Amino acid sequence: MSLTLPRTPSFFLAGKRAFVPGGSRGIGLGCATALAEAGAHVTIAARSDGQVAAAVDALRAAGFKADGLALDVTDLAATEAAVAAMGPLDILCNSAGLARHTPALETAAEDFDAVSNLNTRAAYFLAQYAARGMDRGGSIIQISSQMGHVGGPDRAVYCGTKHAVEGFTKAMAIEWGPRNIRVNTVCPTFVQTDLTAATFDDPDKLAWVESRIKLPRISTVEDVMGAVLFLASDASAMVTGTSILVDGGWTAD
Repeated sequence: MSLTLPRTPSFFLAGKRAFVPGGSRGIGLGCATALAEAGAHVTIAARSDGQVAAAVDALRAAGFKADGLALDVTDLAATEAAVAAMGPLDILCNSAGLARHTPALETAAEDFDAVSNLNTRAAYFLAQYAARGMDRGGSIIQISSQMGHVGGPDRAVYCGTKHAVEGFTKAMAIEWGPRNIRVNTVCPTFVQTDLTAATFDDPDKLAWVESRIKLPRISTVEDVMGAVLFLASDASAMVTGTSILVDGGWTAD
């Protein structure tokens, strides 16, 4: 008697349309590259024309399908129009984010508003706008943070915004599951990018990070890319309303 072996679901994204806000550098560029490398046509967005153009040129030079636009996703009217103009999306990978770290007793209202407007408000409505057009299903991925699951010194506002993302992701997954729209988060630890250079250049902060990560190294952008590809692809067809912690074991204790 012969057995029919199961087949591993595909990680390929050929024919898929993906939108990556915040995709011009750092983790966002890594996300865009992972999706494009798997065959998706990727549109990246950021506020800087120059950064968008440089990222698109690099992706195209590597043989990938990519375009981009200058967009401030906190401008909800402009963002809604941009998403509608793209036509139906298969994948939204939102990596746009902001951090302004201060002790909680010293938080300024303008910093609270700036971080919340991008990390929570814009993320919420980006998901809404993308989901409206996903008539054939799709995958919505929010680049959250390990700080959406724990707390940290000087990070009350940032932690609050990321905890909010974790909460509305679960609620959206429940609402949109019947439409075959999956909604998940990827939660990295501290990742080596230009934006985190100041943290890693500070010996005390570096020691704190290294003391919490259980694996014997600092995380890189490449560590996030595989998780994003998994959630974007059919390999995660039964995964929704949850988070993938790419944190080196930070939240294990």
